[in-house]
Amino acid sequence: MMPISNERERFSEAVAIANIPTLLMVLVQLTGDLAWLEEPYRVRRAGGVSDNDTGGLAEERQAEVRAAALEAILAWRGGKPPAIEETDAELLVTMLSRSIGERVPEEYGPFTAAQLGFRPLDVPKIPVPDGFRALIVGAGASGIIAAANLQEAGIPFSIVEKSDRVGGVWYENRYPGAGVDTPNHLYSFSFIPYDWPAYFSLRDELFAYMEHVVRNLGLDAHLELETELVSAEWEPATATWKATIREPSGRERVEHANLLISAAGQFNPPVWPEIKGVHDFDGVSFHSACWPEGLDFAGKRVAVIGNGASAMQICPEIQHEVGSLTIFQRSNHWAAPFEHFRKPVPEPVRFLINEVPLYRAWYRVRLGWTFNDRVHESLQKDPSWHDPARSLNAINDGHRQYYTRYIEEELGNRQDLLPKVLPDYPPFGKRMLMDNGWYRMLRNPRVALVGTPIARVKGNGIETEDGQRYEADVLVIATGFDVQNFGTAFELRGRSGRTLREAWGNDGRAYMGALVPDYPNFFMLYGPNTQPGHGGSLIFMVEMQMHYLMDLLRQTIEGGHRSMEVRPEVHERFSAENDRLHEKMVWTHPGMETYYRNDKGRVVINTPYRNVDVFHMTRSADLDEFVTG
Repeated sequence: MMPISNERERFSEAVAIANIPTLLMVLVQLTGDLAWLEEPYRVRRAGGVSDNDTGGLAEERQAEVRAAALEAILAWRGGKPPAIEETDAELLVTMLSRSIGERVPEEYGPFTAAQLGFRPLDVPKIPVPDGFRALIVGAGASGIIAAANLQEAGIPFSIVEKSDRVGGVWYENRYPGAGVDTPNHLYSFSFIPYDWPAYFSLRDELFAYMEHVVRNLGLDAHLELETELVSAEWEPATATWKATIREPSGRERVEHANLLISAAGQFNPPVWPEIKGVHDFDGVSFHSACWPEGLDFAGKRVAVIGNGASAMQICPEIQHEVGSLTIFQRSNHWAAPFEHFRKPVPEPVRFLINEVPLYRAWYRVRLGWTFNDRVHESLQKDPSWHDPARSLNAINDGHRQYYTRYIEEELGNRQDLLPKVLPDYPPFGKRMLMDNGWYRMLRNPRVALVGTPIARVKGNGIETEDGQRYEADVLVIATGFDVQNFGTAFELRGRSGRTLREAWGNDGRAYMGALVPDYPNFFMLYGPNTQPGHGGSLIFMVEMQMHYLMDLLRQTIEGGHRSMEVRPEVHERFSAENDRLHEKMVWTHPGMETYYRNDKGRVVINTPYRNVDVFHMTRSADLDEFVTG
């Protein structure tokens, strides 16, 4: 315990720069005084995804809030309990609404409570039969969530991971500028806190976080690295999966698992563009997901094929090292302002977050609203809207104007580039990117943006369809991953003998994004239609899926059943509803191509549901929807 005088000094320093809306919520709970929710302390709504640190309050009112918050926190540190230990759903929604400056619907009460802070996993023990065990495939974020839940429930399990370290995409992707575009305090497991040094961390910190969680929870005791699931076949007689596993030595062994959980994710494997000669480049060439160690760009002519999320992180990062940088784009993207890009969390604020759980909790909850469902309504098509090619509705058109102004400001004296970068489809139609300095980079005389389609790669040059040739020393393929072909990480052969790859192709469909008829006791995390394309933390999405699985597993075992398999009619009804809802949303807009849709035009990646909808859908399982055996 630090000396009282030093404690006051440290908290005073932290509160002086802390987020006002968050401090107001801390004040309400510590003092019980609801007057902090009313005028003259009512928070004014901020545009975009800003933290709104001042809350729109006058400096005089901010000073009052900070002074009162300091005294309330010091009193709590001195032993005075919070006046409101637990908030009921109604008060919670009121507080969240006031902290944001806009109305939050009542249905967000339980959802918000689940996000309010970091708590131990609330998973009941499940008395599994002797010999029961689960096999998890993958030790990225999804695999960690699965393992943490199974461990808490007392279910024996093992994890196989093909790489030599944990972390999934945060271990494999090491390109310059690789990082997260969801705030770290939201992109984190709900069951374990972490001292984030930055608001949006880069790859090294994210990888370190994954390793920290695995060590902290003791999951490494269940982990086999450089070990790969080759195939799994359902055996009805034993109600188990017969798994063929390849060990680091290359030797294959066979073992059985009662429950098989795929946590292989969507962003795997890398995909190369279908361009003539792309594999025959006469120079250094690689996919961004396979970045070579120690690559020196100094003075080199670098060409990058692709302008999506990976390219938006790579190119601004290397622009000042290269001799020249030529970027080949297939289509334009919308990008949002990135207020906290590369900004560290100030040390006093880190201290406050670590020492005052209520501050940490409310900061996380406010991020949850800002980055989760806030824009979902604006992504619905308005049949009467006068200009559907440009936008979907009045709110979406406002977004278009806002982002257009931002792009114009960032381009500065290079407004001649505007036709090259301004999308002609509605905002959020494709993945909304966070601007890592992309538009400012385009003003760099070393950088050229090419929008003409590539005809071929020949020798050390990239030739476009208009006859131009661009020579390069290094060719970077930044065209993403084969996200549509789910079920390709290993061969999965179901009850009928058909593989999941044969059943799906690139048209993946799964109940709750996780369960498929003909594949009993198989659960896929981050499967089809689970990506919250409108916003939100993928980690929390997977946590919700895992909560559902644990309840389903508990009911199955307590009912004396050895297996559960979703009924075909339940699966089809769910899939049809997904398609129906997507027809009303921006991702089925005809004026664009997006990896969210397959070659049939069906949205297979994103969920049409709000995060709050998924939360309520995954609270409990209905065993009547399953065939048990």
